[in-house]
Amino acid sequence: MFTNNYFLGLGVLALLALARATPVHGVEITVNCSRAAGKIRALQGGNDGPIQFGGLIDLSASYREIGVPFARLHDCRWPSGDVVDMHVVFPNPAADPSLAGSYDFGKTDACIDAVLKTGSKVIYRLGESIEHTPRKYFVNPPANYDRWAQQCVGIIRHYNEGWADGARDGIAYWEIWNEPENRPSCFTGTDDDYFRLYATAARAIKSRWPELKVGGPAVGYTGQVVDGRFKAGEFLVKFLAYCRDNSLPLDFCSWHLYGNDPNEYAVRARGIRDLLNQYGFQKTEMQLNEWNYLPDNRWLALDLSTQGAVREKYFARMTGAESAAFIAGVLIVLQDSPVDMANFFAMNTQPLGLFSEHGSPRRNFYAFKAFRGLLDTPSRVEVKGSSPRLFACAGMNDDHSQVGVLLSNLDAANGNISMQMQNLPWKGEGICEAFVTDSDHDFAHRVEGKVIADGGRITISLPAPATCLVIIRQRETSPAK
Repeated sequence: MFTNNYFLGLGVLALLALARATPVHGVEITVNCSRAAGKIRALQGGNDGPIQFGGLIDLSASYREIGVPFARLHDCRWPSGDVVDMHVVFPNPAADPSLAGSYDFGKTDACIDAVLKTGSKVIYRLGESIEHTPRKYFVNPPANYDRWAQQCVGIIRHYNEGWADGARDGIAYWEIWNEPENRPSCFTGTDDDYFRLYATAARAIKSRWPELKVGGPAVGYTGQVVDGRFKAGEFLVKFLAYCRDNSLPLDFCSWHLYGNDPNEYAVRARGIRDLLNQYGFQKTEMQLNEWNYLPDNRWLALDLSTQGAVREKYFARMTGAESAAFIAGVLIVLQDSPVDMANFFAMNTQPLGLFSEHGSPRRNFYAFKAFRGLLDTPSRVEVKGSSPRLFACAGMNDDHSQVGVLLSNLDAANGNISMQMQNLPWKGEGICEAFVTDSDHDFAHRVEGKVIADGGRITISLPAPATCLVIIRQRETSPAK
């Protein structure tokens, strides 16, 4: 995956590979390649699609580079927010949903085509994007719930059955609305209004296509974590009780989290999984389909008082080196969580996205690139010794000729990492490389060294916040003469 184009010499990162060396002061990590730990899961999904800025920015190559498995279509900006939302696709809510002429699919067709051409699959959010304006135009409960549900049916027919000059895209996941408890920005109705909307649409879809996966509620506030334990919020509990009591389909339960502690993601995921099981939804998938780094765990970008320098500095942190380390930490922590799918918000050119308004990757993009590199060694192996703010995940490739280790350091007190490699799957020396993202480097720094197969120790200087992908390959031997 990585070539010599990344070679920049030995000057910035101190990386030593020694046999049975004495560890330096810092965090000690042991990677045991003989102990399997399952598969590393591709959780690097996103929100939005690759076409941005009125069609003048195309992020398709970057989407392919990081291997986005699923793109959730919510708050899309292709090319100016006029796609996917119900009021765009079905502009006259009083029109007949059974007639092809009632729909305007053109721009959304192009949006979805662009996503699919990257190799990503689509999660289609049925509903409306968030509205920060004082007046709310479209995030209101529909006047006719049955007609709204039939509009959903018409959209699915278009994208999965070719109806109305459509396609056969095989979109499996259909999400009903977004953050209905986030009022009034996302929904102006009551809890009961949303429950009724979900019930009407979910039944209409599943009665026609029982094989499709329908879910929600894309809840923004799931509850609180107190003393390391998750306490569910009222809306989520009421929604699950309503679905249970009314025998409603719930193929996936979606939720959101913006924070600054990767460990919280695992705590909430386990708590929500337990809650689903408690209400009888043991087979329901769990999707963390909006997440991002929130500096200091505070929103400083959603009101006019923070515009200007305050907001600019905030978003610089939200997309910089500390964000990259946080993202890598979350992707590592989620490996041991019950989350089935994750979608970062957002893989676009928004101020909190992975790319600048000109399409240049921001520093947080390289966390996803490092994680994609780890997936080249998908057979996970045991890692021991990470600290609460230092995260590590390791794997081997299929022919056991390469080992990858992803490190995320958010702990300013631990700048040195001593990593012992046990039971590398070959004899003799291996070649070690490292790719670092920190305040000075965008994954472009490459260092080569040697590591001995039996008990080799790799010492890395990685001051926080930083992310590092370490790749160890079997040294090629000359053919016998």
